[in-house]
Amino acid sequence: MKNMEKKLKVLSLFSGCGGMDLGFEGGFKVKRESINESIHPEWLGDELDGGWVKLPETRFETVFANDIVRSAQASWEPWFQRDEARENQFLLESIVDLVKKHESGEKVFPGADVVTGGFPCQDFSIAGKRKGFSSAKSHHGVKLTEDEDPTEENRGKLYMWMRRVIDIVLPKVFIAENVKGLVSLADAKEVIQSDFSNIGPGYAVVNAKVLHAADFGVPQGRERVIFIGFRSDCLKKKALSELTKADVAPEFDPYPVATHSAENELEFEDTKTHVPSGVYLSDLEEPTQSNDPSQQHYSQAKYYGSHCQGQTEVKLNKIAPTIRSEHHGNIEFRRLSKRNGGTNATELSRKMPERRLTVRECARLQTFPDEFQFVRPREELGPDYKLSASEGYKLIGNAVPPLLAFHVAWRLQQLWPNIVKRA
Repeated sequence: MKNMEKKLKVLSLFSGCGGMDLGFEGGFKVKRESINESIHPEWLGDELDGGWVKLPETRFETVFANDIVRSAQASWEPWFQRDEARENQFLLESIVDLVKKHESGEKVFPGADVVTGGFPCQDFSIAGKRKGFSSAKSHHGVKLTEDEDPTEENRGKLYMWMRRVIDIVLPKVFIAENVKGLVSLADAKEVIQSDFSNIGPGYAVVNAKVLHAADFGVPQGRERVIFIGFRSDCLKKKALSELTKADVAPEFDPYPVATHSAENELEFEDTKTHVPSGVYLSDLEEPTQSNDPSQQHYSQAKYYGSHCQGQTEVKLNKIAPTIRSEHHGNIEFRRLSKRNGGTNATELSRKMPERRLTVRECARLQTFPDEFQFVRPREELGPDYKLSASEGYKLIGNAVPPLLAFHVAWRLQQLWPNIVKRA
């Protein structure tokens, strides 16, 4: 039992603001409707006012994180470093530079049981230019000149540097995620799986799956491809045999079981219907009445007509559209006027103004708790920097929904004692 309760260390790469990290640790609140008590009754132990439930904490603990943008660090640190007794660090450096430092003799990466990473997805995204492995941006996010050819250090191949970190740390498990668009880009998925499987002593890489966030209680249409690999020499014999099969037996499948249905087509009797966006949005105060900086700020971009992206109104009785990082101010509308096609009769009758989603509303649709900070003034960060609303939107749009990550972590925690050898 003592070994079962031991914390499992997580090393996080391409961490962003920490959606994956938050999900892996648990202990944050979600709306009651996001929990399917038929499948996870153990998640209902701490019910709060306002229809919130605090999810249980997991065995996982983040000990290291990194990213190249200052806004990510400014949002990550208040949550993960709020307990002074915790030992973790966020390094504001490129993974390429960190690996080079480590390989030159500097101790950069701590030991860890799990490595997670959402390697840059813009080059695989359907919404982007789909350059994939031939990305025209460097690992620092800088556009290459016409005279520069992409190398192994370009943004589209940064998963190879995650591979090198895994080869350094040799965790028992790794989890990598990316946008759904990767699976339809030539043979990118197969190449990545093959590259990951040949690390060090060898990893059993389970066939990647696309998970729809709304199938797991997230009030948003968002699909991500998840890669999970287990270090072969750390697996129990039966687990190794099963995890290397094309069709893994359900009792060894590391992917979580859907608790909700994005399409409301209930495949199993225990599955619940999707969680509509209104569950997460309806109890928020209007920006002019809120004391939360993330709720006070929202894009002032006007309505440009339905022919443009981001000109639709979030329907409170349905899941929200994908929260995008690259929206250039055209984040979806929380409420449209009747003239522009608004359908929220109750709010329109109360003369509530047309406006786009606030930063906090976007965070809620991703299932970040309200205590997570996405807008911070200079008084907190120093005279030369503030965490702006524009940066907050981008952080949220790039993040893994914490609740989706929690499902992945909880399933891994359930499997751990049955598949991983005891040290």
